[in-house]
Amino acid sequence: MQNQLHQAFGNIDIYLFDQLLKGTYSHCHKVLDAGCGGGRNLVYFLQNGFDVHGIDPNPKAITAVRELAAILGKDSTANNFQVAPAEDMPFEDDSFDLVISSAVLHFAHNEQHFEAMLDEMWRVLKPGGYFFARLASDIGIESLVKPLGNNRFLLPDGSERYLVNEQALFHHTQKRNAYLHEPIKTTNVQNLRCMTTWCLQKQ
Repeated sequence: MQNQLHQAFGNIDIYLFDQLLKGTYSHCHKVLDAGCGGGRNLVYFLQNGFDVHGIDPNPKAITAVRELAAILGKDSTANNFQVAPAEDMPFEDDSFDLVISSAVLHFAHNEQHFEAMLDEMWRVLKPGGYFFARLASDIGIESLVKPLGNNRFLLPDGSERYLVNEQALFHHTQKRNAYLHEPIKTTNVQNLRCMTTWCLQKQ
C-alpha cells in the first residue's frame, strides 16, 4: 500500500495532498510549480492529465524534473520546465489554473524580493485560479526567532529565513483582493521552526 501511494503521489507536501483529497483542484487543468525543485509535488499532476509546468533557478533541478516527467511517460512535456527565478517567469498573464509555491517564498532576501516573487506568481494565475503556498513563519515561535534585518530571522534550528506572520499574510491577501479559501494553518516542529499553509483563490 505504501509503495502504491508513493507511486501515485510521490513525496508530495502533505497539505497539498490535503487539497487534492478535498477536490479543490479537480477543475484545474494548467498547473505551475514555481520553484519546482526535482518535482516532488508534481507526480500526481503528471500522471493524471494535467498540463504541468515548472520553473526553478537551479539548472540541476530542472534536469531532474524533466527526467521525472520522462520516467512517468511525459517526454513531450520536457520544454514545460524552465530555468527561471520566481520573480521573473517566462509566462503570459493569467496562464495557470493553479500555482504552487512550496518552500520558496521564505528564501526572499527582503520584503521587496518577497513582493516581487508573490506578484509574479499572482500575475500568471488566472482569475478564479488557486494559489497554494507553504512558507516559514514565526507563528507560535515569535519569542524564539532572532531578527537579522530585512524581515529575515535566525530560527532555533539554525536556518535563516524570511518570515511572515498572520498579519502579513492577511495583508498580502487583502492587497490582492484574494479569497482565503482555507484557514491559515501552521505546523510547529518542536519549536525549532514553523511552516504555514496559505491557500488563496484569485477573484
